[in-house]
Amino acid sequence: MPEPNETAGATGPAGLPEASASPPSRWSVRLVWLVPLVAVLIGVWLAAQAVIEKGPTITIQFPTGEGLEAGKTKIKFKNVDIGVINHVDLAPDYKSVVATAELTKSATRLLVEDTRFWLVSPRISGGSVSGLSTLLSGSYVGMDTGSKTKERHEFVALEEPPVLVSGTPGREFVLKSESLGSLDVGAPVYFRRLQVGQVTAYTLDPTGEGLTLRIFVNAPYDRYVKDETRFWHASGVDVSLDASGVKVDTESLVSILTGGLAFQSPPEALNAKVADADTEFRLFNNRTEAMKRQDRIVDTYVFNFKESVRGLAIGAPVDFRGIVVGEVIGIYTRYDRVKGEFSIPVEVHLYPERFTSRYASGAPGGRLGDDPRQTAQWLVEHGLRGQLRTGNFLTGQLYVAMDFFPNAPKAGVLWDKGPPELPTIPGGLQSLQDSITGIVEKLNKLPLDDMAKDLRQGLKDASTLMRTLNNSVAPEARAAMVAARAAMESATRSMQPVPALAQGATEAMREMARTAASFRALADYLERHPEALLRGKTEQRQ
Repeated sequence: MPEPNETAGATGPAGLPEASASPPSRWSVRLVWLVPLVAVLIGVWLAAQAVIEKGPTITIQFPTGEGLEAGKTKIKFKNVDIGVINHVDLAPDYKSVVATAELTKSATRLLVEDTRFWLVSPRISGGSVSGLSTLLSGSYVGMDTGSKTKERHEFVALEEPPVLVSGTPGREFVLKSESLGSLDVGAPVYFRRLQVGQVTAYTLDPTGEGLTLRIFVNAPYDRYVKDETRFWHASGVDVSLDASGVKVDTESLVSILTGGLAFQSPPEALNAKVADADTEFRLFNNRTEAMKRQDRIVDTYVFNFKESVRGLAIGAPVDFRGIVVGEVIGIYTRYDRVKGEFSIPVEVHLYPERFTSRYASGAPGGRLGDDPRQTAQWLVEHGLRGQLRTGNFLTGQLYVAMDFFPNAPKAGVLWDKGPPELPTIPGGLQSLQDSITGIVEKLNKLPLDDMAKDLRQGLKDASTLMRTLNNSVAPEARAAMVAARAAMESATRSMQPVPALAQGATEAMREMARTAASFRALADYLERHPEALLRGKTEQRQ
């Protein structure tokens, strides 16, 4: 029989081939583990891919957890989902909420120091409404990248959504103001009543003496902001009462309700350089104050009035023949112990440049002369005085008028005072009041009681005369008139064509004429000498 290790092909007793044992193959074991190995490799590759594609994990601190849901609240940048809030927990101090969020890898470069996050929800702020889309989809976290390069993974969310996001064309400027007024973040900024920007932020200065506001002016309107541009409050309705009367000004209905700002460049600065971003400007209270001429030279003087200054207010103009050359900056009281009288010093700012003409300018520096003291003294010696005048009879507002009064008493400038003191004269109403007072004083000095007594005596004598005339003269005059009438009637009846009767009538007429003449003489005499009725007729001396 063949050996067991002989090759196949041998037959058994029944003629069937016999099985032969083959030696084990060394590759059979490796093929069995190939599938799990591939699975492991795929898992490792997927894990590596997940690690490679995984975005950064950040924490965002919110004031409250309202609107935040772990696994649901998304983070969006430019309305694109870039992450999700996966955990919300209280801060260690229990004063805020810390949300952990996982972002996509593409958002890694957006996480810098000045990146901002905020919760987007329905909000009404000022004159705008935002976040209405979240009524159906739910709140989400908005994101805006910054301009810095240093990476950061811990952030504090904004309490309110920002007014502007990065990439908006335009420029931001800084305003310094004494008060906020009715402004708020998002308040409009107007240029010639056209809304061109908005307020982006405001902070109280460290000293507490003012505020710093940041505004953004959209392109292309930002090119109208020049180095000499003036900004002012356009909030609500601006009602001003001054020497010119009552003025009412406003920018728009929105500014009445929510406040706003406005800006404009003065005519002389239209060709000025366009202001750079972050340029600092002063915020004025109103347009009148903002557009007021900014003078380089300011001199301080005092007008000392001895009359009432009721109606004169801080900011009232100082006028020279219709041209405003200064303004009132202070009103005080002064008591002169030597003279024992009060006076009202009014401190003013005068602008010498306004006294010089653009066509025939004064000395270099914008003044009338080289020596200010000498010029002021010369003007005062030639009659320059200050006077209070009424700017508007309806409002009663006063202003200080400067003019030349050649007949004014001699005076000079008091240079030894705090600010130099310029002489004054009483105002027109004060002069009228003084004149009326003088007339009343003269009337008070008249012997009115004696004059009234004589007048009463004269009226009594006249009354007696009238009674005498009525009782004595009038009856006799009536009798004479009756006799004359009777004579006329008798003459008329008796007149005949006989010559003798005609002659008698003629004589009667002559008698009547003599009677009438005597009556006229008596009446003339009584008119010249009414006392004759009481004293009788006096003999005339030769």
